[in-house]
Amino acid sequence: MSRHAALWPFAGFYFCYFSFVGVTSPYWGLYLASLGLTPWAIAVLASMPSLARISAPGFWGWLADRHGQRQKLIRLTTLAAAISFAGLWLDNRFAWLFAVLALAHFFWAAPLPLVDASVLTRTADSPGAYSRVRLWGSIGFVLLSLLTGYLLEFMPMAQLPWVVLATLTGLALFAWRLPDSPAPPARHSHRPFADTLRRPEVRRVYAVTVLMAVAHGPYYAFYSIGLKAHGWQASQIGWLWTLGVLAEITAFWWMPRLLGRCTLVQLLRWGLLMAVLRFGVMASLPDLSVAVIAAQLLHAFTFATHHTASIGLIHQAVPAEHQAKGQGLYWVLGYGLGGGIGGLAAGALWPYGEMAAAFGLSALAATVGWLLMWRWPPSAPPAA
Repeated sequence: MSRHAALWPFAGFYFCYFSFVGVTSPYWGLYLASLGLTPWAIAVLASMPSLARISAPGFWGWLADRHGQRQKLIRLTTLAAAISFAGLWLDNRFAWLFAVLALAHFFWAAPLPLVDASVLTRTADSPGAYSRVRLWGSIGFVLLSLLTGYLLEFMPMAQLPWVVLATLTGLALFAWRLPDSPAPPARHSHRPFADTLRRPEVRRVYAVTVLMAVAHGPYYAFYSIGLKAHGWQASQIGWLWTLGVLAEITAFWWMPRLLGRCTLVQLLRWGLLMAVLRFGVMASLPDLSVAVIAAQLLHAFTFATHHTASIGLIHQAVPAEHQAKGQGLYWVLGYGLGGGIGGLAAGALWPYGEMAAAFGLSALAATVGWLLMWRWPPSAPPAA
């Protein structure tokens, strides 16, 4: 099998993985509300993805590096996620939903860092190839988000779990099509992962990961709420979200050319600088349509460029036998810890200034990240 053909199952995996996110992010809260749950119960259940991203990637990454069996773990966890989620039909009381969703998300959060590590290893000699594969996740998010919104005009909200289960089933099927990508077992290594984490450039990349995630926390938690308060219609808000993901897809597609002209460090700096601009605009100009649209287009830099540069630098810095742990820590710190801190901080600030306060925090976090990256440690490896 050629390398190009071997990457297509990974593209399908990303498509299904982020299709799940495209269904649950906009609509899962509405489904939980339709069950008559209290706002507190909805908040707890809706937080499951973030909680899982804090606990699961580190455990599964350690297990994959220890035993060198990424593929088996990817297949096991995707199948277990679908089976666990199917338990949702047995009861709709809070305690049962909590147990089912906690288990399902623990398995769901596991495979993505392992797949990222496998794709980065397979495309190590082709800068930007990872982005061409990863963009299929963004396509899946857009298509399923729009399709589900259309379906919910004709079917009751009670049917939404079937759509979610379909994405998890597709994910499990593609997981079984992924080619084997064994990782060197860490037990044969004389280089502990902790030694890698002591390097200043590695600590700096992870610190910037947390700060950029903190900056995006208010966006994922309060962007729609804030725009609605400023008179934007629900359909307009939906298309603004779609515009951001389309910008992300475009950036992923052009990433090979960008990497031919810029280093990963330069891309990371640009992503942080654009985040300062983007969130500053969100904080100050939520009523100006042109500014809001332009800010959404900057999602190409604040997510796609930043994500590609971050995992690329981590891949370069982390030894092969610790790749799954390295990528897992990226997801723990960014999409778990950092996003949670940003969302909670925005919630605390919201009564005192709404979008101005929440996205002012975002701009501040991005500014600190940009300052950290301005003086890249001289001991850093080449980042091309």
